[in-house]
Order: sequence, then C-alpha cells, then structure tokens
Amino acid sequence: MKIVFMGTPDFAVPCLKVLAESSHEVSAVFTQPDKPKGRGYKMIPTPVKSVALEYGLPVYQPLSLRKGDDAQQSMEILKNISPDLIVVTAYGQILPKEILELPEYKCINIHASLLPKYRGAAPINWCLLNGETQTGVTSMLMSEGLDTGDMLIKKITDIGENETYQELYSRLAEMGGEVLTETIEEIEKGTLSPQKQDDSLSCYSPMIRKEMSALDFSKSVQEIHNTIRGVTGFTILNGKRLKVFKSEIVSGNSDAENGTIVNTDNFTVRCGDGGLIKFDEIQLEGSKRMKTADFLRGKKLVSGEKLG
Repeated sequence: MKIVFMGTPDFAVPCLKVLAESSHEVSAVFTQPDKPKGRGYKMIPTPVKSVALEYGLPVYQPLSLRKGDDAQQSMEILKNISPDLIVVTAYGQILPKEILELPEYKCINIHASLLPKYRGAAPINWCLLNGETQTGVTSMLMSEGLDTGDMLIKKITDIGENETYQELYSRLAEMGGEVLTETIEEIEKGTLSPQKQDDSLSCYSPMIRKEMSALDFSKSVQEIHNTIRGVTGFTILNGKRLKVFKSEIVSGNSDAENGTIVNTDNFTVRCGDGGLIKFDEIQLEGSKRMKTADFLRGKKLVSGEKLG
C-alpha cells in the first residue's frame, strides 16, 4: 500500500518505524514545524522528522491542514500522492473532512487508551491520575469528532502500581507499533470489523496544566501517589522547589500533621488520610535529578519538618 504518515512526538516513532521497515511505500511524512529550544533558540526537529530523515522519507511541516496557504499546498501534495491509507499517531493537528475521505482505506489513528475511555490530548496522564489498573492502545477509523471514530484493534496491558507516566508512555508507544501492524494486516486481508464507540462510556482527557503537579498533602496517599505518577509532583522543602518523579505507598500510618516528614532515613511523608508515601526519585531546585538514597547521602532531613 501507498501510505502517508502523520505524527510528531516520541510516541509516534515506533509506528513510523513499523511502516518504514515494512513492504509498504511511505510516500510522505507530515509532522509539526520545528520549534526553538534552549538558550540559543536553536530550531529543533520533531522526533518523527528526525527518524523520517534517517529513513530518507519526504517530510512536510505545514502550520495548518485546515486553513491558509499551507492547507491548500498540503491538500495538493496529498492528492498527487493519492495514498491508499493515512496513518495518524499523536500528530497534533485536526484533519479536515477532505483529507479524511481522500484515501481508499480512509485515515486510521493509533490512540493511547482503551476507547471510548480517555478521548483527547492526555490519555496516559489521566489514566494514571485516576488510578486505573489497565489501559492499552486502540486503532480507529478517524471521523470529524475528537477520537470518536469506529474502533478497529485493541491491545490491553496492566499498569504497575508504581509505574510512572514516562514508563507507561514508552510501553504504549511500542504497543502502538504492534497495533498498527495488526490493523494494516487486517485491512489487507479485508477482515476488519469496525465497532461503534459507546458515547455513554466515554470520558475526556484534557491537556495537563502545570498547577496540577502541586502536591496537596491534605489529600489521600493514593491521590498523591497518582499525581506523582501521572504528572510528576512538586512541593517545597526549606524554601526550595522539590520535584518528585517516583514514589511508593508504604505500610503504616501516622498522626503527624499533613505533609510532615516522618522518616528521615528514606524520605517518608504523612498524607491527609494518615497514609505514608516514600519519595524514591527527586530533584531539589539547583540540583540534578537523583535517587532519594543518593540525595540523602548529601542532605540531612529533619524529622517533623513540613513540606509545602
């Protein structure tokens, strides 16, 4: 098949590699424009662009597919290619109806949730924030709605009790490549059975806001643990910002005040329900990210000290 791929971040890279290393022709790769980064504001290509160039694939980076000169030019490029299929994975742009209906086999999307749950921009984050124990990847036929198209293939995975966003993100990215491979195989065999989504079972996963990372020690130990897993938590230690990347819930409870350090040997803190959370990987403002055990070799905590 003649395929056009549309994607932008690391999450989309396994899907692009699957296509580039298959017997199919990847006629074009669409990705978001390069962005300036760092002190020198050097223009940095998207992960998808970098990989596409490694494979020698033609890359296009329109500002918009829906309006302006970029949209018109992109539509002409796509019509000239006349793809059999368009594959979209975390592209970051909404496709107009004209593009959705262009390929013979339409457009399919690889989405990081078990649809119809967690439609939207941040399904992995919200899955962890809400304490889900299972998630997965769904391929679907794209429609004009937001992640509302008919479902094609689903792959399910359990979530580890201490698994973080970045860990789950990496696993689901690889799973996305597997789901895409299976979906294309079934397209070729004509054995797909699209299923309508039950809108009554859907929930939306909006963009993550920075303030959501603030740790509120009046909340339960599970809520605090899920915040750290889902968005990386932060609090204040001795007037400095402390990021918390990994944590685990420990047995026991405490009648100390919320946010109090109750064990200085392993950085255990009391939460709102009396439960105890241990910080396993942290970064104090002005220092590098490190395991808590390494941090405690150079920094002594004070028992009874409060965070926040």
